[in-house]
Amino acid sequence: MNEEPFDHTEPDPTADTAATPDPPRRRRKAWRPEADSEAAALLRHLAATPWLIGGRDDDLIAAVRRNEAALRSAVARLGWVLVIERDLVRLRKGAPPRPAVWALRGPSQAACSWFFLLIAAAESMPPRTALGQLVTAARAAAAEAGLPSHNDMAERRAIVAALRMLDERGVVERLDGDMDGYLHDEQAPVLLAVHHTRLAYVVANPGTLDPATDPHGWLEQAQREPDPARRMRRALVDDTCVHTALLDEAEAQWLSHRVRGDDGAPLAEAFGLDLERRAEGAAFVVPDEAFRHFRQLGPMPFPVPGTIAHAALLLLDHAAIHGTTTNGPGPGWRGLTQEQVADALAGFAAGNASGKGGWGAEYSSDPHLLASKVRDLLTGSNLVHPAHAGTQADQTTAPMWWFSPTTGRWAEEGSAAPKATRSRTRSSKNTSGAKHTPARPSSQATRPQEGPDLFSTLTAEQQEEHAR
Repeated sequence: MNEEPFDHTEPDPTADTAATPDPPRRRRKAWRPEADSEAAALLRHLAATPWLIGGRDDDLIAAVRRNEAALRSAVARLGWVLVIERDLVRLRKGAPPRPAVWALRGPSQAACSWFFLLIAAAESMPPRTALGQLVTAARAAAAEAGLPSHNDMAERRAIVAALRMLDERGVVERLDGDMDGYLHDEQAPVLLAVHHTRLAYVVANPGTLDPATDPHGWLEQAQREPDPARRMRRALVDDTCVHTALLDEAEAQWLSHRVRGDDGAPLAEAFGLDLERRAEGAAFVVPDEAFRHFRQLGPMPFPVPGTIAHAALLLLDHAAIHGTTTNGPGPGWRGLTQEQVADALAGFAAGNASGKGGWGAEYSSDPHLLASKVRDLLTGSNLVHPAHAGTQADQTTAPMWWFSPTTGRWAEEGSAAPKATRSRTRSSKNTSGAKHTPARPSSQATRPQEGPDLFSTLTAEQQEEHAR
C-alpha cells in the first residue's frame, strides 16, 4: 500500500511559542481504500502471468513496486518468492497441486528439452546473438548430455516453440527477424537479446537438493510441495477447487481446521477472492467485479463459447442424470464409462452439427476426438477425474470419468435452452464471474447452488424429461 504521512497538528494561537517548546507532532498516515484492491488484482495477475518484463509491462511493474510490502506478505504464506528488479518482476511458485494434469496442458516434451538446452547455451552467449549461433551452441549442449539431435522438421518446430517460450518470458528476446524462418533456413537472419541475469529465475521451484547428486530427490521436490499447509494454500489459489475425497489425512485436517481461520480466509482476502466451503471441498471464488475478460481467469476458463465447452456442458448435464455413484471417490461424484461418454457426445453432435452456431465438422464426425478434447478441458479445470473401475462380473477394468460434485452447478445449463436461443442465453450467463471456473491462475471457482447436494437442483420432473 502506498502510504504518505501528513500532519494533523494545528498551532494554538494563544500559546507562548517562545517559552514553550514545540510539542511532538502526531503523524497520521493517509491510506487509499483502493490500494488493497490493487494489490489483490496484482496478485491474481501474477498468479496467471508470473513474468512481467520492462518495456512490455511497465505500468504493472510500477504497480508492483507501489504494493511491494502487501505482495510479499501474501506470497510468503504460499512459500513463493517474488523477485523485483528494475525491468523485471518474477513470481517463483512452488510445486503445482496436480503436476501430472498440468504437464498435459504444457508444451511437448521435445519443446521442453530444447527450452532448457537453449538456456544452457544462452549462458555463454553474448548479449546480442544470432538465432543460428544460439541453436548451434544448444546442439553442442545436447551432444554433451548424450541427447540425440535429428535436425528434422519436427525438431526445428520444437526449437522454435522453445524460443517463443523464452521470448514470452523475456529471457531470450527477439529483436529483429522472423523466428519461423528458422524452419526452412538454419541461418535465418534473426537477432536475439540474451538477458543473462534472468536465466537464474527460469526454474521457479529449484528446491534444496542438488539435481546432479540426487536427481530423483530433486524431481520429487519439484513435483510435490512437502508441507501440506502450503500444498493446500497453493491448490486453493492456483487451481479451480479442492475436493475433500481426494485429500490425504494431513490435507484433510488442514481443510477441516484452518481453511476458515487464520490460514485460508486471510489468503483469500489478500487475493480479493471469496472463500467457499462445502462438505465436498472448498474453493476461492472470483467476485463478479474482479474480471472483465475470460483470459483474466486463467488458461482454461469454463464455461465459455465454443464447441468443446458446449459439449462439456451437455456432458455435465448427462452425467448428473445418468451417472453412477457406485465406487465413486466420494459423496456427490457421478461416473460414466468411456464408452458412455463417447455415445453421449455422438448423440449431442448429431443434434448440433448443422445450422447457425453448429459444432465444428471435425468434432461432429469424430466423437472420440471430441471426447479427448472435452476430457482435457474438464480434467484441466479439476472437474473430472479419469480412473479405472471394475464394472463387470469378471472385474475387468473399464475407463471411467468421475464428475466432481462441483459440476452440479452447471448441470441444467447444458440443455436448458434450445439451439436457436442457446447462443444469446449462454452469452448473458458468461458475463458473470459467478458462472466461470478457470483452471489456472487462481482457483477462482464459482458460486454453487444452495443445498447439501449440488445435484439436488435437478427435480424429479426434470430428470424424467431428460430421460425421455
